[in-house]
Amino acid sequence: MHFGFDAKTPEELREVVAALRECGRPLVVTVHDLRNPHHADVALHDRQLTELVRGATALVTLTPGAAAAIEARWGRRARVIPHPHVVEPARMRRPRPARSGFVVGVHAKSLRANMDVPAVAAALAETVAELPDATLRIDLHDELLDPDDHWYAPDVAEELLALGRTHEAVEVRVHPYFSDDELWDYLQELDVSVLPYRFGTHSGWLEACHDLGTAVVVPDCGHYAEQGPPCLLHHHDEDGLDAASLRAAVRAAHADRAAPRKSPEVRIARRLGERRAIAAAHREVYEAALAAGPRP
Repeated sequence: MHFGFDAKTPEELREVVAALRECGRPLVVTVHDLRNPHHADVALHDRQLTELVRGATALVTLTPGAAAAIEARWGRRARVIPHPHVVEPARMRRPRPARSGFVVGVHAKSLRANMDVPAVAAALAETVAELPDATLRIDLHDELLDPDDHWYAPDVAEELLALGRTHEAVEVRVHPYFSDDELWDYLQELDVSVLPYRFGTHSGWLEACHDLGTAVVVPDCGHYAEQGPPCLLHHHDEDGLDAASLRAAVRAAHADRAAPRKSPEVRIARRLGERRAIAAAHREVYEAALAAGPRP
């Protein structure tokens, strides 16, 4: 089990675990999210995870920090297996577009609960104004402006659009969800992608950036910084954003903008090698789980 249990109550998950135990089937749970990025309140997700973690035959997670948190909270050890690449090898090999300038991107998506896009975007707008040939690209889904949509958030959308009107170096784009190919194109158009998260655990978006040679600025909440090659770090959590640390991270990316794109064949070979090792590690986990049977 990786995802998909959000809509189940803790009681239903307890029944799932019991049913698997009754028919002799081991359960392996990969703990991607210690904190649900869609929930402002931790209570439900904590209860859901408790049922799964306690009932699982074996546990997997993506980073050592997450494994330590699992052991501290539930007294159970999780096997650390990194996330594999998310972009197909043929797409990873496609050259990045040739262009001048330095593009910083922040994507509002549909304003998940763990995002504070206005604060991050405002700090980035000031930062790019101080850097030569730098621009900020802000993307947001058009559903934020649709009164009939669940994610309707006109005040936040207007705040972001206003940054584009008042800052020469800021471009705001409103559009539907990207397809996979559109997302990969978008990420390759950026020199650095900034994750505007104030809580969370791990990120598939970050993995895609590593695949495509785009630098990533991540918050020091959760365990984002432990994923893959070194990320640029700033302080951002539920108590607020340290704008100075964000500006410093973006300046560092600007100073060494070519670093994530060096030796693309070496990067791709590393990612494919990781995938083989990850597959072998999962096979070991599943074979051991089958031998052990369901957890008592």
